[in-house]
Amino acid sequence: MAFELRWYQQEAIDAIYQYFSASNGNPLVCVSTGGGKSVIIADFIHGVLRHWSDQRFLILSHVKEIIEQNHEKIIAQWPEAPTGIYSAAMNSRNTDAQILFASIQSVHKRAEELGRFDLLIIDECHLLNSESSETMYSRLIAGLREVNPALKIVGFTATPYRMKQGLMTEGKNPLFDEIVYETDIQRLIDDGFLSPLRSKAGKDKIDLAGVRTRQGDYLTSDIEEAVNKNDVTEKAVAEIIQYGQERKAWLIFCVSVAHAQQVKALLIDDGIEAECITGETPKDERSSILSDYKAGRIKALSSQGVLTTGFDAPLTDMIALLRATKSPGLYVQILGRGLRISPETNKTDCLVLDYGGNVERHGPIDRITVDHIKAGKGSGEAPVKECPECFELILAGLRVCPACHYQFPEREKHESEASNAALLANQIEPEWLDVDELIYNLHEKNGKPPSMQVSYRCGLETIREWVCFEHGGYARQKAVIWWVKRFDHDPVPELTNDALHRISETRDMKEPCRIEVVQDGRWQRIRAYDFTIKAGTPSEWNNNPADRPKPQGFNADHFDVFDTDIDF
Repeated sequence: MAFELRWYQQEAIDAIYQYFSASNGNPLVCVSTGGGKSVIIADFIHGVLRHWSDQRFLILSHVKEIIEQNHEKIIAQWPEAPTGIYSAAMNSRNTDAQILFASIQSVHKRAEELGRFDLLIIDECHLLNSESSETMYSRLIAGLREVNPALKIVGFTATPYRMKQGLMTEGKNPLFDEIVYETDIQRLIDDGFLSPLRSKAGKDKIDLAGVRTRQGDYLTSDIEEAVNKNDVTEKAVAEIIQYGQERKAWLIFCVSVAHAQQVKALLIDDGIEAECITGETPKDERSSILSDYKAGRIKALSSQGVLTTGFDAPLTDMIALLRATKSPGLYVQILGRGLRISPETNKTDCLVLDYGGNVERHGPIDRITVDHIKAGKGSGEAPVKECPECFELILAGLRVCPACHYQFPEREKHESEASNAALLANQIEPEWLDVDELIYNLHEKNGKPPSMQVSYRCGLETIREWVCFEHGGYARQKAVIWWVKRFDHDPVPELTNDALHRISETRDMKEPCRIEVVQDGRWQRIRAYDFTIKAGTPSEWNNNPADRPKPQGFNADHFDVFDTDIDF
């Protein structure tokens, strides 16, 4: 072995073995950005083949950089490894290697050509949409299982959740059965394996009033308009330059292609060596720019829609979020660009400048864990607060700012209200949740009439209800009430398909801005709906149905790779 594993890398590998010794499902491994997933993958493959030499591996990813990195790590550890690459972007189409690294875009239709595999490893698996059967991954996996029904699948990611699905082990038809390992970011920082992050709120922040939500996150056109109000971008860039004087490499995340280009121009006008990368940047130009940035020849990179995954630049010591996001996964992926250590450049930490309220919205990066996501949204005081003197974002419980030593006024020892936490199930209080998006689907169950499944996306939570038009008795009565609330006295459909067709074609139905839910055993039950018009929710067109948008096609250039549910 060419290098010694870190303690958590060995723990992750042990967890995979332990899972397979007791279960037949597909495990998911969560390792923070900068934690060395490629090393874990390489050592796991090497270990399996030492004990079971006839096993064959397929390692999938979605970008060339990750394929190269994973391949390089196993060769460094095992120079004679029987590896090959199948990637059109890398001009390599090997189909016979025992350890095959491949681009999902290149192989998703070639399961039969690739042949039998025993283990499939999916890196950056948060891009996988298991709720759809018509994706690149789902087609390839189905084909691979036709060749070998006993195929085992292992997923690797830093963020095991999707805006539309929640945790990747939950939801509809999850590919992964259990999260078997998760790293502790703070412990890795304490042990010197990751770089500390420190954050400051921008003096001039993006005003999100009136910014609407689509697909669970802020609408690009609205937030682009917001960053152009009151010269926020110009003021932010001036502040970025001020804070970055002693910093070596800056990443600036913007809301659109035009915004990223504007930030680049402002930086250059001030004498900063800057470049811009977006989904529209040609492949060769992108490669050249990234090489210059990693070599320190470019000080600042503005970007939109890229650099959130598969980008490894340890020298990055300042990140500016000139955008807002509701996605905790995207937030973690962006900040992960600053977690890598860089002893060569004497990097001591990475400064995060937040102009979109993201740190206050999501909290410290090490608090966004699997348990945090399972618990859903909390209530009460934000986990961080802003120092009024130096704008440092610090834990809410601190009395003294560690950056400038400002002392916060002392709070009363007792809260004005007692805790509303329930001790018994019948003490659970209902909760109002804002609705970001509504999805209507046909739900079929053997031996039962079909029903309509309504999914309410509320932040990272999804609350579901079933409207039973074709059932009798009380179920039908509830369906009638549900319909009348939205269509007034429009005739109530007898068939579920008719209801779905009416909903897909209409522009005059009312939709709620929030729902009241209560925990009912394992499930959350909807008790009430609020149809008040509220910007950024499906209700915003209730009094103006003519402007209600129809579903639009997906344009990859206008979304972050992580943030969309791209059907790879």
